[in-house]
Amino acid sequence: MTESPAIVAWIWFLRAISVFNVAVWLQTAVIVRREAPMQGPDLRGYRRRQLSLAALFVFGCAFRAIWPRADVQRICLFDTWLSFVVVGRAVATIAELAFMSQWALLLGESAGPGQRDVARVVSRILVPIIGLAEVSSWYAVVSTNFLGNGIEQSIWTFSSALVVVALLSRERGARQRFAGIATALIGAYIVFMSTVDVPMYLRRWQFDEQAGHPYLSFIDGIRDVSFRRVVTRDWAPWRHEIPWMSLYFRAGVWVSLWLVRTAPAKKTLSVARGSVRQDRGLTAPLRAG
Repeated sequence: MTESPAIVAWIWFLRAISVFNVAVWLQTAVIVRREAPMQGPDLRGYRRRQLSLAALFVFGCAFRAIWPRADVQRICLFDTWLSFVVVGRAVATIAELAFMSQWALLLGESAGPGQRDVARVVSRILVPIIGLAEVSSWYAVVSTNFLGNGIEQSIWTFSSALVVVALLSRERGARQRFAGIATALIGAYIVFMSTVDVPMYLRRWQFDEQAGHPYLSFIDGIRDVSFRRVVTRDWAPWRHEIPWMSLYFRAGVWVSLWLVRTAPAKKTLSVARGSVRQDRGLTAPLRAG
């Protein structure tokens, strides 16, 4: 098997970033545990839930980075059962639902008392919407139809816009800095998805349509994702996958970890009013928010 030097370098980059991300999660877990006695029960429970959800995303992304695959194309870097598409896609589904659950949890906890509060409504629909995106992804993977990927990424883009709307509707005053940073990051993500990622998948779908590409049936597709893999370290098959994977396994994971360190304003304030000792326990971990 021929190896592109650029692909070999990318493999080691993904390994290094995965080790770094896991180390940061472990450090964050230590901090959360150490500061728990200085926090009120609401904030303590909130941060523990965020930490658990982040674990699913961080470790899921580490798995996908160490054993990368391009699902529809069935290509991978290593000849192991861990590179089977069905394994990687299952890990990705759990990780991505956990990541969006982090945003839903934050928005739900920061929402106002009304049932029609924008943040509350968005927090309730985010995970079901991403569930639809995952269904679209599985359709693309099983059938080899890139249109499913185009729909999936479009749903992620729409969901991200909903998060921005919800953040701007609630975060005021002391939390305005967090809302501003989050809006800038999500805005950059939306631009990338709208101009690079979604068009890429739609172009692939159009090319297959024009070429008369035969899509797999459900039964044939399930067999295919469960057993077939094409091991390649050539540059050409991976060149369009490297940009989004490299960004996803860095920025996406760092945002997930950031959310563990961030709490809704009303939780911060409720604990701060309780005692000076609690307030000191919150200042450092929540300063980034």
